[in-house]
Amino acid sequence: MRELHYYVFVVSIIAFLVVACESKVEPEFLSTNIAGASFGQDFHLVDHAGTLHSLADFKDKVVVIFFGYTQCPDMCPVTMGLLAEAMKQIGNEAQRVQVIFITLDPARDTPDILEQYVTSFDPNFIGLTGNENTIKATAADFKVHSQKNPAGSDIQSVDHSTGTYLFDTQGKIRLYIRYGEGVELFVHDIKALLKAS
Repeated sequence: MRELHYYVFVVSIIAFLVVACESKVEPEFLSTNIAGASFGQDFHLVDHAGTLHSLADFKDKVVVIFFGYTQCPDMCPVTMGLLAEAMKQIGNEAQRVQVIFITLDPARDTPDILEQYVTSFDPNFIGLTGNENTIKATAADFKVHSQKNPAGSDIQSVDHSTGTYLFDTQGKIRLYIRYGEGVELFVHDIKALLKAS
């Protein structure tokens, strides 16, 4: 009888350990968790070299996506600057992160201009573009609002959504970071996604 109790005890412990190992603890995020969202599933855009990219190209990396335009006077450079600082603070693990800037002004943001713009913040950042229809479709898929405002000069402003999207290393959309959040939030949530992978 004692052996039977011992056997049941051992089996119970093994079962508990198996369940504990199989269940992953969901990381705590500081930004808005949008895991399971039906929007922002992918993109098909080109970089400065004309190479077509999609999310699958960045498998095993946390992907950070921000929509903007290079002549943006405030929100775009602020966000890109925060992301550059976040990469510095993340350190060596930043090699497992890809920051992507998608232009909302493809007519003026040529591939060369995009490359110069994003690499001025961090040499590992990439800028993506496409024709007007492709950009509009991609922005709509990410629920990004964009409206060009003619200014009657060479400088034309573009009103646009200012949030940043984070994808996990499996290419799944996970987080939305509102404009105006500090660098600490970016660092914390990117690290959390890296740790969970």
